Amino acid sequence: MRTVLSIGAAAVLAFTLAPSQPAAAAALPGGKTTYVVSQGHLKASSRENWVRLGSYRFAANGTVTSSLYLWWQRHPEARQGTGMTPDAGCSTKAGGSGTRARTCQVLTAGGFTGAPDETRTGTYTVSGNVVSIRWKIAQTWTEQWFVRPSPDGKLARLDLKSSSLATHGYAYGSNAALGTRRAMSSVKAHPGSLRQDLTSWAGGRLVPSINQPFGHKAFRACTTTTSCLTYLQPSSNGACQKAGGCPKYGGGTRANVSSIQYYLTKISNSDRRDSMWHWCTCLAMERGQFCYTGNSHVKPLMQIIDDKGAFRGWVGAEASFSTGARGADMLAVFRISDFR
Repeated sequence: MRTVLSIGAAAVLAFTLAPSQPAAAAALPGGKTTYVVSQGHLKASSRENWVRLGSYRFAANGTVTSSLYLWWQRHPEARQGTGMTPDAGCSTKAGGSGTRARTCQVLTAGGFTGAPDETRTGTYTVSGNVVSIRWKIAQTWTEQWFVRPSPDGKLARLDLKSSSLATHGYAYGSNAALGTRRAMSSVKAHPGSLRQDLTSWAGGRLVPSINQPFGHKAFRACTTTTSCLTYLQPSSNGACQKAGGCPKYGGGTRANVSSIQYYLTKISNSDRRDSMWHWCTCLAMERGQFCYTGNSHVKPLMQIIDDKGAFRGWVGAEASFSTGARGADMLAVFRISDFR
């Protein structure tokens, strides 16, 4: 497990659990026990931002347990390989292809292939449509979330109302066990539309993005594995441009390459972990590389699964630490879901 330290109000990274105390019976938030959660401390002026991704599990006795991965600018971590390299059915070893992503080992955020960084316990109460949580740690950490049941009753959503430490957050819950997950074939076959809400931090700026379509059906299924999907986005209007790090090959140059390489892969057989990796093709070309080794986007994901075991999207966090200064890091919390 990675070593993490305690600091002031910006984050809680090491803590002492208080002795366990019996809690009064409580209604489950939205009637659901198990939530996947993405939250972050994202402030424009800060260089000590963090994001967390994992799960909350609520018990009827009024206790809650969290299990979370943590990425923090004070301890930037290098990207790591997932062990998944897409096969010829969904990727290509020919760099000039206009239809398939390149055959590269998919990367994810450091530590996401291992055990969670932290587990903590707390107590909760539900009043009306708000669940309030107090974590039993040495530093005060309280949260309030609005509880939003889905129209079909199979899912509940938590919208962050307030937190003593986090600034942004998303959560979705059901009564499906945390070990219930769906293969990438189910992701691609999801019948509804998926849309993304996101707050990102980069270069000292916060950028919100809401209601953006996520084209899961455009991804290509691999032939020999159900664990990976790929998509070569042919072009982009705002990214991968001459002024955006691709002076020789990007959009607006003679080569005019503004395509983006996208990969989705499973991380675990035993829980909800997936991961998305993407990067501008022109950035690899600028370096004379086939697979880009620079500041690509690594986005750990947790599948949203409803009471019937159906895939409904993800909550996610970007933890793309720059190989240079902290101001070039890319952090985000987001949701991609059919219930928003």
